[in-house]
Amino acid sequence: MASFTVTLDVRAPATAVWAALVDWPRHGDWAPLTTVRVTTPRPDGVGASFVARSGLGPLGFDDPMTVVRWQPPAGDAPGDAPGRCDIDKHGRAIRGVAWFEVHPRPGGHSHVVWFEDVVVRPHRLTRLAPALVSAVGRAGFGRALRAMAREVEPRA
Repeated sequence: MASFTVTLDVRAPATAVWAALVDWPRHGDWAPLTTVRVTTPRPDGVGASFVARSGLGPLGFDDPMTVVRWQPPAGDAPGDAPGRCDIDKHGRAIRGVAWFEVHPRPGGHSHVVWFEDVVVRPHRLTRLAPALVSAVGRAGFGRALRAMAREVEPRA
């Protein structure tokens, strides 16, 4: 398996960051060559499912996911409980788990932690080059989180 963690401080309240992160179709706005569609009647809560399609036309893959834990932040004050969403990735190309937390910080800011532990198929890619898979994942998700932050942070 290949694991990586990305963290980011965001100059926006935890509830606003949470709302952006769980708006699954918006992930396609931040991740290049990716579209996301919700596949369940409800997009939120445990059991919500969605598919991220990455690639160009037929040269791509589907990454189906299901929410297995849903705990929005309790508020925006530094002492409020953070939000956490756990996701099961169960596709043919990528399998594993992902989760993110949104921690309230002083001044109406927040801190995001994003973690993934995945196997990329064919399995030999992950087995032979876990550091490479982790580095690519870290770079891609770092870029996506920074793009999300630019959307939710107030304009100066």
